[in-house]
Amino acid sequence: METAKILSINDIYLIVTGIVMGTISRLVTLKVDFRQIPTYPSAYFNSIILGLIASALGAIAIPAILSRDFVAVTFLTVAVQQFHDVREAEQKSLEKLEHSEYIQRGEAYIDGISKTFESRNYICLVTALLTVLVMKIVNFTDMRYTVLAGITTGVLVLFFCYYFTKGKTIGAICTAQLARIEVRGSELYVDDMFVTNCLGSDKSRELFRREGIAVVLTPRDIHSRVTLENFGQRQAVLFEAVRALGVKRYKFMRRNFPTGKVLIAFVPILNDPDLLMQAIRSTPILESSRKVKRIMDTLLGG
Repeated sequence: METAKILSINDIYLIVTGIVMGTISRLVTLKVDFRQIPTYPSAYFNSIILGLIASALGAIAIPAILSRDFVAVTFLTVAVQQFHDVREAEQKSLEKLEHSEYIQRGEAYIDGISKTFESRNYICLVTALLTVLVMKIVNFTDMRYTVLAGITTGVLVLFFCYYFTKGKTIGAICTAQLARIEVRGSELYVDDMFVTNCLGSDKSRELFRREGIAVVLTPRDIHSRVTLENFGQRQAVLFEAVRALGVKRYKFMRRNFPTGKVLIAFVPILNDPDLLMQAIRSTPILESSRKVKRIMDTLLGG
């Protein structure tokens, strides 16, 4: 009968440090902001537990390889499949909630959110794995220095992964400004740009005059315009704007074809211009709509 393998005290220090650093990386990337993704508290707790599991898998990989227990490493492939399942589950969950929102997120935005959930589990795994790897390489006589080296590595890996995976926001590609609302008969104008002719009743016209709010988004350059005018991207911007303030009635989003400006106008429940501007500027640029200026210039011969 094969003798059971017992972990040394040094291996325990390595694994625990890796798990702690990996879990901390999930806590750092787990932010509950005005978009409420993830929701508090159940989804918040679920994300922490998944981060803990991912960290544990990453932390035990190096000791398992060094002990020639290559079967244990196959758990990493199981983890990859599990994280992919998490992405699909989050995607299906958000799709089921589409009909209950003020306005739909859109398939492109849902895809981006679910990919973010998946990638942050990988950050936990990589942080824990590299933390343990460096601790095993340096292997100081004094374990305190070894742990310190592991913590330093974990922090560096965390910040590198976080900023590498962190995308830009709408505020980086366009300017957003509050706009003037004007009702002419049954037509609605925002900064003298036509929006709609659906204000047929006196009540709707008066409602927009008293409580309506509007924003004009102006792309910074032609490449930004390509991204901003993508339907999925505009849908995400409108969703964040409407959900930040709520919508009492009416919601319009239009493009001004000559200038490339995007107009948003609606009647909010909370009339808070500052919160509206924060919501719009903080809307992430979706991977499906993002255009890399350097690559576009190369392909277009610029």
